[in-house]
Amino acid sequence: MSPSEPLSSQPDLPFAPRILDGKAMAAAWREEIASSVRSLGLKPGLAVVLVGDDPASKVYVGSKEKAATGAGFHSVVDRLPGDTTQDELLARVRKLNADASIHGILVQLPLPAHIDESAVVHAIDPAKDVDGFHPFNMGLLLQGTPRFISATPRGIVEMLERADITTSGKRVVVVGRSNIVGKPMAAALLMKGRDATVTVAHSRTRELASVTRQADILIAAVGVRHLITAEHVRDGAVVIDVGMHRTEAGLTGDVDFATVAPKCSAMTPVPGGVGPMTIAGLLSNTLDAARQAASHAAD
Repeated sequence: MSPSEPLSSQPDLPFAPRILDGKAMAAAWREEIASSVRSLGLKPGLAVVLVGDDPASKVYVGSKEKAATGAGFHSVVDRLPGDTTQDELLARVRKLNADASIHGILVQLPLPAHIDESAVVHAIDPAKDVDGFHPFNMGLLLQGTPRFISATPRGIVEMLERADITTSGKRVVVVGRSNIVGKPMAAALLMKGRDATVTVAHSRTRELASVTRQADILIAAVGVRHLITAEHVRDGAVVIDVGMHRTEAGLTGDVDFATVAPKCSAMTPVPGGVGPMTIAGLLSNTLDAARQAASHAAD
């Protein structure tokens, strides 16, 4: 399926919405990254730290490792037991901070309950914080001068650009206010050059449907299965579904695909939409970090 292919497999839909094929877009983006690595003469290093055996986290880390290796990166995965102490994890982060072969560090979230996630995020060298979660990097993003944009928002921005969906002057509603997606997503789209008019809503927003129906582009990242239904979407809107929920029938998102798709001009599927673009966004950030490190070394 190409990024602009209609949903022809759903004959009961009033019209065929354009399905934004994140899997195909991410494959093309990863090949561009790999080409840049080959011409750079420097091997970007990405270290991923996984604590415990959360099944979803293990799948995500495996996908990141495969993508990094495929793009020609130096890939390191530290799989630590669930009873790893906070001091032990912080010591590992400090060791990676000091490792010149590592340009990007990602500590897979969520962490076990006995570990303070904030302390761990703060411990990562901001120049290696390719997830973009460190307060320094969040602050730079809010100023409109980002070092890194968090991987999922970075992937969504790239998806919209590759699909020729303009954001300038558009009304965008982001449903979700997390530091991982909602807040950086809003900040990224407010930046000069993207120039969207952004509203951030969430699960406590009153009359949510009346807010989301104003959106030309609706981004659902609230973590509630099928929260967004047909009543939340205006005709012709673009809908980006960041949610990922496991059910007996398979994976599904924050958006009720069956009822929303007939109203959309374009929509992401789950799976195969935002997820692959998030991983490619992480690789892009790591490549940028390697370039920055090489530039500083040459000064």
